[in-house]
Amino acid sequence: MPNADPVAVAPPPVAPPPAGPAAGRPRPAHRLRSALAAAPAVITDAGVLGFALWTVLYHASFLFGLRPSVTFLSWLVGCVGIAAVVGVRALRRTRVPAAPPAPAADPAPSGGTGQPRRFLLPVVAAGVVAAVTAGLAGTPAGDVLSWWVPAAAGAVAGIGVMLLTRRAWRADDADPPAPPVPTAGQSGYALLISVGAAISSLYLARNTPDDVYYVGKTVWVAERDLVPTNDFLFTENVAPAMGSLPPTPSIEVFDGALAHVLGIHGASATWYLALPVMAVLAVLALWRLTHRWAPRRPVLAFSVAVTYLYLVAGSDAALGTFHLPRLYEGKGMFVSAVIPLMWLYLTEWFDTRSRRSLLLVFALSVTAAGLTTTSAIILPMLVGAAGLAMLLVGRWKDAVVGGLAAVAYPVGAIVVSRLVLGGMDAAGADDAFFDAEYTYRRTLLVGIVGVISGLALWCGPLLARRRTPALLAAGAALVMSVLLVPGVLETLGALTGISVVLWRVPWLLALPTLIGLLCTVSVPSPSRLLRGAVGGLVAAAMVASFAVWATPMWSPDSWVETHTRPTWKLPQQRQQIAFWIAGQDRPDGLVLAPSTIMRTSLIVTSRVRVVLPRDFYLVEYDLNSDFAKDRLLLAHFADGREKPDRAQVAAAVERLGVGTICVYNGNRYARETAFELGFTEFASRRGPGATTCYGRAG
Repeated sequence: MPNADPVAVAPPPVAPPPAGPAAGRPRPAHRLRSALAAAPAVITDAGVLGFALWTVLYHASFLFGLRPSVTFLSWLVGCVGIAAVVGVRALRRTRVPAAPPAPAADPAPSGGTGQPRRFLLPVVAAGVVAAVTAGLAGTPAGDVLSWWVPAAAGAVAGIGVMLLTRRAWRADDADPPAPPVPTAGQSGYALLISVGAAISSLYLARNTPDDVYYVGKTVWVAERDLVPTNDFLFTENVAPAMGSLPPTPSIEVFDGALAHVLGIHGASATWYLALPVMAVLAVLALWRLTHRWAPRRPVLAFSVAVTYLYLVAGSDAALGTFHLPRLYEGKGMFVSAVIPLMWLYLTEWFDTRSRRSLLLVFALSVTAAGLTTTSAIILPMLVGAAGLAMLLVGRWKDAVVGGLAAVAYPVGAIVVSRLVLGGMDAAGADDAFFDAEYTYRRTLLVGIVGVISGLALWCGPLLARRRTPALLAAGAALVMSVLLVPGVLETLGALTGISVVLWRVPWLLALPTLIGLLCTVSVPSPSRLLRGAVGGLVAAAMVASFAVWATPMWSPDSWVETHTRPTWKLPQQRQQIAFWIAGQDRPDGLVLAPSTIMRTSLIVTSRVRVVLPRDFYLVEYDLNSDFAKDRLLLAHFADGREKPDRAQVAAAVERLGVGTICVYNGNRYARETAFELGFTEFASRRGPGATTCYGRAG
């Protein structure tokens, strides 16, 4: 049979792909999940850009003499544009076809993975010795130890961690790993925690003496629609402003302008509107850095970090104290939100070299300048730590560009303010200096909690995600280790004149995140369950330690009162007395009252001028002058602490122009002296806190 031509057989039909979201046209459910996953990044990035815009407009308003309300309305217009840009970018992200998320865990258990044990074990041992001995400092068990022991061990550990991560970086020839992508569930959890923090912020009230300046300035702006460039505490914007507090921070003016535009009290705008928003941003900032740096179990690490902030307060310098109880003070928001976001943005910049990440670094630096002058001190240290790490792996151009973007604005703002207004002379700085040992004890604390903080400092970088996170964490550990060597802070203070704030140098660490990283430790085991159980046990042990040996945020030992309803952050009795005095028909002149009432009065209203808002601020004005001596004498007289003779009181009252004297009824000497000076009773308030006010006749 003759050969037949081959028959062309049609290929079998290809089965249609499974139903799913078409490229560029995702299903609503997928779009919702994508939006939820991206929400923490969108919220925090928009917050950074928005407040940076406000800070630039606020600084520009000095050139044009704009009132805060006008600047605020201009800012709102600019925010509409930012929201449009961020919204469009978010929508574009949701149009991307669904893709499997990046693995939540690094295949390598730490940044130092792959190092021979002869290198890794001595470094870990030095870190453990440093952590234990530093944590014991200041306790009876540590009285026999010199601070040189933890300082030397910490220096060895810091150098060793840096060398290990540098070696791991150079040995890793692969492209940088893709950044981890949060799932909708993870982001949803972080959002729920942030909302819970915002709600709890309304019920926690910490009476902070600094509030007379920060909230008092907000109240001044809200009532007068004017930025005080001179002293507003002792005088009516007449005396020179305190040199250590130039008007570069913009947060208090923002809150005041918000209150003025809405027609509400400045303190209410601060504590009922701004504070909850700040709480959301701070918690989401912590989540984003922890998720980016954690090699595995980011939700567990984040939960431990949040728990640390809530349970470890008490000390006036503990990071938990600077979180919800003091977020509304710019320095609280700086350490709680700006620090983790700066580490995050620098991580993104070194990984991607994108213009977007560099823009966010710069915008965050502007935001930092608008929060606190401390940013001009801490940010250069943070950026120096990150830049040093990058220099050691040959990335000097990226280090220089990122460093300039991060420090140019805050440092420039301080320099310009000094040239124009003078200032930044920290009077009394030498009296407030804390050396390396006491700096560790105040911020990282002592005992078991101090040991955990030390382990996070010196061992945390070895647990961070490989490449950039591990390298930057190691840079921070190295710089902090150097700063904790005896004599370094003293030298730095002598060279710069900023001794009064050098106890804040541990702020350059993203400490809560580093503490969270401790529960990401992994042990070699074929059982995934066992590897996860180790992390869970470490987390449980740390949380139990915080609960037993630390002071929680809501404890009275943290100077915090917990209320059953949203309330101002003031002792309620003092607040009621201050409002009562403000409501009286008083004679002209200053009001003399007990010191705590005078400190509260300027938060209630800037219209009541008092003799002594806070004695600490007198160091800015010659303590040997009548200006200071008279105020101290009269405050002690109104407090009942001293009984100066009538002639001294009369002379001080005359020089200061006191028109009203209000004292507790139990201060019989002050009441009798006021009557002898010709003051007459015009108002009386029953207890609790029974008070009588006397007015100057004629």
